[in-house]
Amino acid sequence: MTPDKNELGSYPSHTQAWYGVVILTLAYVLSFLDRQLLSLVVTDIKTDLELTDSQMSIILGFAFALFYTTMGIPIGRLADKKSRKTIIGIGISFWCLMTAATGIIKTYLQLFIARVGVGVGEATLSPSALSMISDYFPKEKRGTAMGFFNMGVSVGSGIALILGGQIVAYFADFPPIILPIVGQIYEWQVLFICIGIPGLLVALLMTTVKEPSRKGKMKILTKSGDTSEEISIKETVRFIYERKEAYGWLFLSMACSVLMGYAFLSWLPTMYMRAYDVSISTITLWLGVAFLVGGPLGATMGGWLGDKLYTKYNNSSHVMLFAYSMIVLTVAATLVPLMPSYQTATLMFMPQIIIIALM
Repeated sequence: MTPDKNELGSYPSHTQAWYGVVILTLAYVLSFLDRQLLSLVVTDIKTDLELTDSQMSIILGFAFALFYTTMGIPIGRLADKKSRKTIIGIGISFWCLMTAATGIIKTYLQLFIARVGVGVGEATLSPSALSMISDYFPKEKRGTAMGFFNMGVSVGSGIALILGGQIVAYFADFPPIILPIVGQIYEWQVLFICIGIPGLLVALLMTTVKEPSRKGKMKILTKSGDTSEEISIKETVRFIYERKEAYGWLFLSMACSVLMGYAFLSWLPTMYMRAYDVSISTITLWLGVAFLVGGPLGATMGGWLGDKLYTKYNNSSHVMLFAYSMIVLTVAATLVPLMPSYQTATLMFMPQIIIIALM
């Protein structure tokens, strides 16, 4: 299985390529905005729907991840064959509608289904976006573009915290809200409606993005001696297994990174309220600013540093950067809940934000 070097094609213009990256990053920001909202209203949802911490953990984690992870494989294969910007546009529309649907749910089961829907929709973004960015730039320039795209994690989380916190605080003392047909909804549900519906505009913006030509596609040698672009799941697994020393540690490191990242994103606001007895508006302001400062800093550093190291050390550079980043990430994450105040906890959380954006 080797890359096809005869079909490299020409890269889009600098302007077209970076316009595409900006819109893809905006979609990534939106995805984290939609998935982060739930962490701001854990206590309110538990009270209104009479749930336990364990039930909320299922909603925050399992319900979203169930299809977000499993759908990534078939959607990735679809992105290898069909229009990637169309796949992303459909995905954005679906997850925004499911986010808005969270604003009208009445039961725990309905909330679970809505979060599954958000996961299915958002599963379209990463495989398609990473494929497009790889076709926008030659490999020696991809680090900066990938770093900019990864900035969507922290920027989306930061905006979700600040904007979401203000919306929650604003509607906290409102009288009961009654919608036509739906009836009365809880104050926290307004948050999901206010964020979900406007997100559909990003889906429209995806129609203005250039679909790049595919370059360096992998081909497999068939038994008849010909080459084929149709690579089966079995062949893909074999390709990865033959390189298990590299892919195995990479997968394990990413799994640990995501485990820490999502645990913090899901429960950090609630931990602040329980451990430090501070208001949601204070929490969201502090954490939101930390994300908005640390995220762009890490993304800029990571892309620039990755490209520089690649020029100096070639193929091993990005793996080295990832490995050392994981060490810093693990130490910082361990210290966050041990801090005596929310100010020092936020300060200790900053390296984690920078490293996640850098990776």
